[in-house]
Order: sequence, then C-alpha cells, then structure tokens
Amino acid sequence: MPSKATSGEDHILEIDFADPEVIRKLSGIEHETLRVIAKVYNIRVGARGHTVNLRGPRKSVKSAEKLIRHLGDMIKNGREVSLADVRNAALRLQREGRAKPEDFLAEYLIKTKTGREVSARGPGQRAYVDALKKNDLVFAVGPAGTGKTFLAMAVAVMELNAERISRIILTRPAVEAGEKLGFLPGSLEEKVLPYLRPLYDALFELVGTERSEELVAHGVVEVAPLAFMRGRTLNDAFVILDEGQNTTPEQMKMALTRLGFGSKMVVTGDITQIDLAAGQKSGLIDAITTLENIVGVSVCRLSEKDVVRHPLVQSIVKAYDERRPRSSR
Repeated sequence: MPSKATSGEDHILEIDFADPEVIRKLSGIEHETLRVIAKVYNIRVGARGHTVNLRGPRKSVKSAEKLIRHLGDMIKNGREVSLADVRNAALRLQREGRAKPEDFLAEYLIKTKTGREVSARGPGQRAYVDALKKNDLVFAVGPAGTGKTFLAMAVAVMELNAERISRIILTRPAVEAGEKLGFLPGSLEEKVLPYLRPLYDALFELVGTERSEELVAHGVVEVAPLAFMRGRTLNDAFVILDEGQNTTPEQMKMALTRLGFGSKMVVTGDITQIDLAAGQKSGLIDAITTLENIVGVSVCRLSEKDVVRHPLVQSIVKAYDERRPRSSR
C-alpha cells in the first residue's frame, strides 16, 4: 500500500469505484500514481479491491479526492494518463485553490506516434488551444516550456488530418546568422537546420520520423527561415512563426501579410529572450500593440504557471522573472 506520513490525520475517506480494474489502472505500476498523489498532498493513500482510501488533513483529502475521482472517470472512458500528467495536475491543484482537475487533465487533442496523449495542461493552455481553434491569427507569448510551439503544432496536425488545411508552414527567424544564410557553409538544408531543429523535433514527436520526412518531401510540411517567406501568399495553410520576438517590425509585417484564404497563423515568442541588436524593437511586441484589438486576432499570455517541463523549470522561470527589472517587462 502506498502511504505518506502526515501530522494531524483528522479525516478518513473511502472512494468506491465498484471495479477493481479501474483501481489497478489508477494505481499504476507498484502504486506509483497513488504514491505521487500521497506525496504532493502529504496524506496517506491506499488501494484495495475496488476502493481507494485517503487519510490526512481534511482540506488535502478533499482536494485529492476530486483528482482521484476525475482520474477514475478518465480511465472508465478509456483514457490513459501519464505519471507526469498526474504529478503536474496534483501540484497545480495544490497551488491554485480555485482550479479543477479538468483544467489540467482535459480532453486530449491528438496522440503522438508513441501513443502519448497531447492535451492542454491548465487554464492558460486551454485558453490558448481554444484561441487556436477559433481565430485566424494568434499570438502566444510566454517563457520556455509553456507549450507555445508544441500545442500549435498539435493543432496544425489535427487540422491537416481533418483536411481543413492542405499544408503546414513552419518558420522562424535565423537571427543568429542575421538571416544571411548564403554566407554560411554547406547546403541549404545544412544551413537552416540548426535554426529550425525545434520545429522538426515537435513534428517528429507528433507523427514520427518516417511520416515527417514523407510530409516534408511532398511539400505538405514546409520548414524554412522567415526570409524565405517574402513575396509569397500562403493559402489553405497553418503557419507557425516561432521565436517571433526576434523579428523586426518590418519582418513581422511581411510575415503577417503572407496570410492567405483558408489559412491560420500562430506567432509564438518569449519577450524576455530577445536576441536582436541593442535598441532594435521586437516585431512581436510591436505587432501585439498594433493588432491586439482587431477582431479575429487573439493574444494569449502564458506564464511560469503554464510550464510543463521538469518541475524545477517553473521555479527557474519564476526566479529569473522576479529578478528582471520592472522596466523591461
């Protein structure tokens, strides 16, 4: 039985699922799922037969009960939940008293090549996914690890699979090379790969290496530096402009005006990580200021609360944000 020592164990609660199979799947290998919940809430959690037993401070037990019941409902509906998702949900529910389990364990968008379910984790990401579905132009601003690019890629693949678009365009400014790629050694692919690798990585995880290569080879997915977008009109496409904070206002205007009929565009970026020359204005900041109130444009602001990488990453982002001078925010 998994357990966690507590002080003031003043409340005992039993959850009956009426099905031992639900308990087996809920518990995880060697009760690891219940162990995580016990550790986060600092309570005792045990499972036997078709029941889960909770013991500890009333507030913690009631919060853990909501999470466990929601997990049980998900399992009954055929959903699979990773240990990382359970840990993330439990930690966030502990910190955000008004939040609900469904805010962090929502309906999944798509399954990766390995079968992992991709879903919005938290109110911020849910609002972002809703914006991606409803609007033709979305700006997503936030620190690393908040799912800006990956969730955009997931929605793009969903749209492609549903044949609502005919291609996906992935682009970002190669600011480290000043986009003067002709001066770099090697073939075009070798020149741009270092700058576009994060976009490739997201695509590989979602559809697998083999299908990714097939989509790229047939032009269904195009990955290119932002400089290569000039002079084009992109119809029936889902365009993801990554690292938007490193565009100039002129580059951003050029990119946004590529949007054609039947297309959507997502611009992602972290305005605390601008790599432009000193004194040069960020096109992402300029665009948000200029376009935020236009109908059909959505601006999603994610924060360290939406970080879904290693738990320590959230603390790192918060620490740097608090140290940053207020004038630069």
